[in-house]
Amino acid sequence: MIGLPSCSTTHYSSSSSSSYYPLSSSSSSFRCSLSSTSSSDSPQLPSHLRRPKTVISPPSPSLPSPPPPSIPPFNPLKSLHFDRLTPKLRLTHTLSPPPPPPPPPPSPPPPPPKEKNVVEFRQEGKIFVGNLPSWVKKDEVKEFFRQFGPIKSVILIKGHGELDRNMGFGFVIYEGGDQAALKAVEFDGVEFHGRVLTVKLDDGRRLRNRLQERGRWVDEGGEGREYRGDWHQKRDHGRTEFKRVLETMPENWQAVVRAFDMINKPSRREYGLMVTYYARRGDMHRAREMFESMRARGIEPTSHVFTSLIHAYAVGRDMEEALSCVRKMKEEGIEMSLVTYSILVGGFARVGNVKAADQWFKEAKEQHTTLNSIIYGNIIYAHCQICDMDRAEAYVREMEEQGIDAPIAIYHTMMDGYTMVGDEEKCLIVFDRLKECGFVPSVITYGCLMNLYTKLGKVSKALEFSKAMKSAGIRHNMKTYSMLINGFLRLKDWANAFAIFEDVVKDGLKPDVVLYNNMIRAFTGMGNMDRALRMVDQMKKEWHRPTTRTFMPIIHGFARAGDMRRALEVFDMMRRNGCIPTVHTFNSLILGLVEKRQMEKALNILDEMALAGVNPNEHTYTTIMQGYAAVGDTGKAFEYFTKVKEEGLQLDVYAYEALLKACCKAGRMQSALAVTREMSAQNIPRNTFVYNILIDGWARRGDVWEAADLLQQMREDGVQPDIHTYTSFVNACCKAGDMVRAKKTIQEMKAVGVDPNVKTYTTLIHGWARASLPEKALRCFEQMKAAGLEPDKAVYHCLMSSLLSRATLAEEYICSGILNISKEMADSGLTVDMGTAVHWSRCLRKIERTGGELTEALQKTFPPDWNAFNNPSLDSQSDVNEPESDIEDVDAYLVDLTDSHDDEVGDEVDHTTWL
Repeated sequence: MIGLPSCSTTHYSSSSSSSYYPLSSSSSSFRCSLSSTSSSDSPQLPSHLRRPKTVISPPSPSLPSPPPPSIPPFNPLKSLHFDRLTPKLRLTHTLSPPPPPPPPPPSPPPPPPKEKNVVEFRQEGKIFVGNLPSWVKKDEVKEFFRQFGPIKSVILIKGHGELDRNMGFGFVIYEGGDQAALKAVEFDGVEFHGRVLTVKLDDGRRLRNRLQERGRWVDEGGEGREYRGDWHQKRDHGRTEFKRVLETMPENWQAVVRAFDMINKPSRREYGLMVTYYARRGDMHRAREMFESMRARGIEPTSHVFTSLIHAYAVGRDMEEALSCVRKMKEEGIEMSLVTYSILVGGFARVGNVKAADQWFKEAKEQHTTLNSIIYGNIIYAHCQICDMDRAEAYVREMEEQGIDAPIAIYHTMMDGYTMVGDEEKCLIVFDRLKECGFVPSVITYGCLMNLYTKLGKVSKALEFSKAMKSAGIRHNMKTYSMLINGFLRLKDWANAFAIFEDVVKDGLKPDVVLYNNMIRAFTGMGNMDRALRMVDQMKKEWHRPTTRTFMPIIHGFARAGDMRRALEVFDMMRRNGCIPTVHTFNSLILGLVEKRQMEKALNILDEMALAGVNPNEHTYTTIMQGYAAVGDTGKAFEYFTKVKEEGLQLDVYAYEALLKACCKAGRMQSALAVTREMSAQNIPRNTFVYNILIDGWARRGDVWEAADLLQQMREDGVQPDIHTYTSFVNACCKAGDMVRAKKTIQEMKAVGVDPNVKTYTTLIHGWARASLPEKALRCFEQMKAAGLEPDKAVYHCLMSSLLSRATLAEEYICSGILNISKEMADSGLTVDMGTAVHWSRCLRKIERTGGELTEALQKTFPPDWNAFNNPSLDSQSDVNEPESDIEDVDAYLVDLTDSHDDEVGDEVDHTTWL
């Protein structure tokens, strides 16, 4: 019984491996015997039932069958009962038929029928670029692969969750076939931003997959046409039209809004584009409205949409709302992208909050392993705005160490930073480096250089770069023209400013609001207020809306001229034009009144500010302090200085300058030193103006030693003396009678590249006059004319007074000097006042009692009513009270000249700060 499975197995395997043939009788009997033997112990089947033809189960393929056990051989014929099997012999072929033949091998499937119109998925000139950085932009990829040929388009595959990042691969399509594409493929494995790129020809796999995916939506006709209803067609048409308007007419916001409203059920993409559009326009309120409308429709914003909204607030300089959006992003679990961090850093840089910009830049470095040039450009811009060029240079070095190539915008930012600090040398170094790196200077590059030289007062150098820009084929824009006009306005060169304005019109450019404001400043500087008002009317005709900066110079000009009625009329005109008066507008009124020494009216403006609900700022009080300092009222100056402290306003260097000026004007130098000590305690560094005020204060007292100590301390602090510093020190030397040191100071000025101006020569001529050395004064006068300087009334006054003080000697050089100076004054149309004419006439009578050539020449400089004023009673008056010389009169004249210079400097600083 144990051998039955073995025999059965042998039987079936031999049957399965052989073909079907009829068996012989002996073999049939043998099989029947085996079958009967194997089933002796099993239940017997009824006679009317037939055994199934196949009952064999295939062996398990995973578990091999165990080997058959070894059994002793036996003779099966001994156990057979022929009487029982004989009646069943006729069923042998039915019970054990041979197995069916194995199935034939499957034939290979027939090839699919070729379509009549075979779609070619591969596009000529298209290459695949893999292993790209996720933050890279299209412009950078296009700039890199442009070296192989002209590029038609660049496609970067964006991620589903982060639209501001790509999936690490894209496609570049060249123009003109595969020639440029094959060149690019040869550079497979090239390094790009620290990544080894995979560059190969596109096989059309992506287009094929897209076509197969769209096949599910194709109609049953098999024509390859996608079935879309009227609603889908209208929505596609609306999307296409919206995209066209957004790209071709971005300045027409009404057309953009209409195109967006025409879209049936806008998607997240259209909402994101609208938020981005409003963000670029700086319209943060409409951007927020579009954002909330998207959420109301059940569309959840992505990181890209949040970033666009933050960009809108950053452009609008509302960083508090921008931070609230950032908090909302973190609450919803949306990760901040590198673009978001870049916008935050740039936003805080624009509002001057460098500390916050550094904080977000540090967080960006912690969250993202690799940074790009955009965020570095924003943090560099932040430090350049506060003139921290050392920190900006450190960020530039860090960027270069990380292998990030600086774009041309960072070069422009560094040039602008060096322009702010007045570092001409480093600005030119950056300009040369820009050209060495293969960048072509643009209009922005030349504009930075022109801005540098206009701020330094070197307008001629700015004009040289203007000509170089034109020779390079780069046309001026409104900003470059405005820079040149500003340079001429600072020099009060009105004629050249108007000539530049004519060039703007000749080039076909339409003046903008900034250019009109500059021209109004020019007219008000000339004193032509009516022409300035006509320029405002011209602005309105050109559909330009005047701003508060348009009316401020006009208000200031009328107030400075003492015509407060016209100033208030312009003030009301500004309100009618929709310009709300600000603290800067009121400051213009106060500044004009202070310059006219009308302090009572200036204080009345403070009451007007209180009625209008405008709070004075530190510049308002500083201007009033400047006015009291000019009249020498130290008590009032300290009173308003205390008010600045009490109201919690920021004390800057200009407030301390006004206080120092009041102390030095009143001769209270010890109080001035106490003010400087408080400046040091407040960590306010001394600038050139502070040192000039202190040196001028000691010069008024004739203390040349204190002035020399201040000059030495100024150099030790790294503050470079300017022309006003040297002029004040020369004045101190002249008052002390130390003309040798004064001459050495003039030589030192020339050695360091500071040329003496008219005021310097006037001070030196006055010193020689005080020393009773008119011949030296005449020699200094000739040096001044040889230097190309035009003498003014003060020079002639000092020189003539010096010569007439020695008129009793009747030396030849004195007579010739009087004749020459009188002739020059008459040719220049200069006349003196009546008091000076009387004094000069009395001095000249010591030489010519009855008149003569000198008297006739000198009287040409007298006022026209001199003959009516000159009568015998005047001639008979006693000369007891006549001073020996008019040195005291000249001193008073020079003091007034110095005060007017200080006022001009202070007003220029304050006016620049407000604007």
